Amino acid sequence: MGRARTRPWTAVPRQDGRRFVVTGATSGIGLETTRKLVGAGAHVVLAVRNVEKGEQVAAPLRASLVGSVEVRRLDVSDLSSVREFAAGVGDVDVLVNNAGVLGLPFARSVDGFELQLATNHLGHFALANLLLPRIADRVVVVASQSHRSGELDLTDLDWTRRGYRPYAAYATSKQANLLFLGELQRRLTATGSRLRATGAHPGYTSTAIQGGTGNAAFTRLAGIGNALLGMPPWQGALPTLYAATMDVPGNTYLGPHRFRELNGWPVPVGRSRNASDPDLARNLWAASESLTGVAFPL
Repeated sequence: MGRARTRPWTAVPRQDGRRFVVTGATSGIGLETTRKLVGAGAHVVLAVRNVEKGEQVAAPLRASLVGSVEVRRLDVSDLSSVREFAAGVGDVDVLVNNAGVLGLPFARSVDGFELQLATNHLGHFALANLLLPRIADRVVVVASQSHRSGELDLTDLDWTRRGYRPYAAYATSKQANLLFLGELQRRLTATGSRLRATGAHPGYTSTAIQGGTGNAAFTRLAGIGNALLGMPPWQGALPTLYAATMDVPGNTYLGPHRFRELNGWPVPVGRSRNASDPDLARNLWAASESLTGVAFPL
């Protein structure tokens, strides 16, 4: 599936009898991922903070008469919510760690962590490890091209020593996603597990996440960028869907094929040197276990 001969890919294979968990499934990439999976016959658990909104989204999906859905509450920024969800969700074929926040003003999660790291990395780290014994196929990590400007500092994950910068903190959390992806696959391979971890990013896709920063100037600029450059969410979800349903090796990372991976069709893509650093990945894993109290279970 090389860049030179890329063909449009939209045909998600049949997923009858398979059970997916998609975090952040009420909008954007998560919603489009859910729609496509249900259309392919899957059962999808919408793991969402707002159950009422989740039920509104689920209603037309239930009427599709193809796959099936259920709605469960999950706030990935809250470790007690993560534990409660993991304890009750049952067996899963594929976990799609999709939920995320972008460019927020400094805030702490209920557990005391910087909120973007808590949402984008720590909560999903805990969720994946808690569910691993009940996952039959794979974990999908949704990252971002922004990881390339990430500045992960294990001595200052909370941005207390450095001056907090919202978009730098976001990029760092996305770098953490890819370090987690690589280290999770290393551990799965080392234990002889047949599970795999794959990753994806949506390129420049027009979703509501760009408007949720609280920064009015950025919201205006993002609106212009979305209109001029942004892919529709259904297309931006394709790398995630490919990573979740196609037979690719563990640690494969997918994104759009065109210039700077801004748009196009899903292909394997690269990642920054820091996001591929095995020592940094191991050290981040150790720090994440210490902060969340959740360890690799296999």
